[in-house]
Amino acid sequence: MDNSRDLDMEGIIKSVECCYEEIAQKSKAEVEAFYQTRLEELHSSRGKFCDDLRNNQSEIAELNRMIQKLQCESDNVKKQIAALQTAICDAEQRGDCALKDARQKLVDLQTALQQAKDKMACLLRDYQELLNVKLALDIEIATYRTLLEGEESR
Repeated sequence: MDNSRDLDMEGIIKSVECCYEEIAQKSKAEVEAFYQTRLEELHSSRGKFCDDLRNNQSEIAELNRMIQKLQCESDNVKKQIAALQTAICDAEQRGDCALKDARQKLVDLQTALQQAKDKMACLLRDYQELLNVKLALDIEIATYRTLLEGEESR
């Protein structure tokens, strides 16, 4: 047994150095394994995200097409509404004109009817007068006839 009390610093340093190298190797291997699994996870999630991105982009494109289609339909409906409102206004104006004309014709016809009634009343009075004159003449003729017959028989 060596009883020398000299410290073998080189041996201690080499021994500590070996321990640290082992720890460093293990840490490096663990880190590489961790980063390798993390990289694989990221690659798999990247693929999933890429698929999701493509799906979302196609969905967005489809929604944009639907929006454009609906906007076109909306514009067409707005044009139809405007056309119908114009047609309604025109129909209202024509209806108002027709109603005004009909009222004027009604007034004219009522005036004509009143004039016809007045004329009929006048003609009826004239007819009554003529009938009275005829009756008076018939009576006079009958009287003269009876007088003539009485003269003849005498």
